[in-house]
Amino acid sequence: MSNHRVASRYAKSILELSLEKGLLEEVHADFQKLTAMAKSNYDLVLLLNNPVINSEKKLNVLKALFPEKSTQKMTSTFFEIVSRKSREKILVDVAKEFEVQYNIHKSIQVAEVTTTTAISDEQRAAFVDAVKQISGLTDVQLVEKINPDIIGGFILKVNDRQLDESLSSKLRDLRSQFIQNHYEKQY
Repeated sequence: MSNHRVASRYAKSILELSLEKGLLEEVHADFQKLTAMAKSNYDLVLLLNNPVINSEKKLNVLKALFPEKSTQKMTSTFFEIVSRKSREKILVDVAKEFEVQYNIHKSIQVAEVTTTTAISDEQRAAFVDAVKQISGLTDVQLVEKINPDIIGGFILKVNDRQLDESLSSKLRDLRSQFIQNHYEKQY
């Protein structure tokens, strides 16, 4: 079974249990913390994926990163269960999948907009309205990225759809049109 399927099942289980116990927001905060740690510290990901390091040491690291007084007991117990099964390498994937399932449960649409400079509040509101029209959901979480390589315009990604209105893509299209010589006879 692929890691994604396993991670999805674990995430669904912990999401349903946290809903049942009324601890969804606390568990969500713990998984967001794990995702942020994995993004900022690749050594943590390497440690969790390393087959040479035993599960007990990995669990001790997780306990040090998630102390009992600041972590939901359900999250700590989940880490222990995953560790007992020697599946620590999927923890980061479980955290990412938990975020996806949390957003589905809360009807939150995550969209990514890439521009050359920071966007204004008026532009942000226009992007949020566009995402609402595309997705049909009322809550929108807009992830803003800045990339000067797109020269101008924007790239909006919603799920598997992408609206590329960047100047760099327009120039690429124009370049490919100029490469074709419409006046020569083609065989």
